[in-house]
Amino acid sequence: MNNDELYIKRCIELAQKALGRTYPNPLVGSVIVHDGKIIGEGYHHKAGENHAEINAINSVKNKELIPESTIYVSLEPCAHYGKTPPCALKIKELGFKKVVIGAMDSHDKVNGKGKKIIQEAGIEVISGILENECIELNKRFFTFHEKKRPYIILKWAESGDGFLDRDFKPTAISNSLVNQFVHQVRADEHAILIGTQTALNDNPGLTVRNVEGINPVRILIDFDLKVPEHFSLYNKEARTLIFNSVKEETQEYIQFITIDKENFLPDLMNALYKEQIQSVIIEGGRFTLQQFIDADLWDEAIVIKNEGLILENGTKAPEFNYIPFKKQEYRDNIITYYRRQYII
Repeated sequence: MNNDELYIKRCIELAQKALGRTYPNPLVGSVIVHDGKIIGEGYHHKAGENHAEINAINSVKNKELIPESTIYVSLEPCAHYGKTPPCALKIKELGFKKVVIGAMDSHDKVNGKGKKIIQEAGIEVISGILENECIELNKRFFTFHEKKRPYIILKWAESGDGFLDRDFKPTAISNSLVNQFVHQVRADEHAILIGTQTALNDNPGLTVRNVEGINPVRILIDFDLKVPEHFSLYNKEARTLIFNSVKEETQEYIQFITIDKENFLPDLMNALYKEQIQSVIIEGGRFTLQQFIDADLWDEAIVIKNEGLILENGTKAPEFNYIPFKKQEYRDNIITYYRRQYII
């Protein structure tokens, strides 16, 4: 690994510290190097606050070293005025010697413009360093802007004999260690989605409990509004979108959005894109999960299996015939991970 790669790797490490907290912004880390020594580093903490490059610049004690320094950034510096001024202009103004970029930004407001501003100022720019790793870091952001839909993660827990519950009643399948992992996944993603049946059966809160983190946006597909308003999903713990075919209405924490029942997935994707939801965990029951699988509409799947648990009767796990790319054991549970590029 050469020096450029080493510093971009550090940018990625820094960026990951804010996972789950920057939506709708991407995860970005930045490192400033002078004479082979890191003199500043920073990352984007949350939307509306300073971008990574500014935090890195602010952390440099001796600002006189900046014109002789290289700034590394995992994603192309922004070129537009949002809640903060463009980082590309700041880099130009301070007159860095060189800029090294991990991945270019496909967002239409940036898309090469940041790099161009810096180059036109006569600053040397290198891009595409550890590009795949930098794209992986922002797989949600890139999927959202390129496919105009959220990054979709399917998740369920099944017994050794392939059931989601015993006799169609809520059944604990995963152990306490896995439950903590599941809450971390919730904290990392932007939103979480279930259907009517899961809401009625389990009355879940869909909030982050066993770890530190921000509650995801809750999404309920409830065409006929069968879920009573005293259920947990209607509490004020998180923003909630309720997709239905009855009413369009916005309350303090709850938004009712109407979509067509027939062929609802394209409508749902459009609506989630409009609401700027960058990633969503599908935690529904078999029916909801199977619809996403059958429509080939998913990016990752996380399947938790309790091999020793035999339930014999109940809701069958979804039909899902793909090759996993990773398995992890959590005591008596096995978590299997799937990714689109590993499809058979």
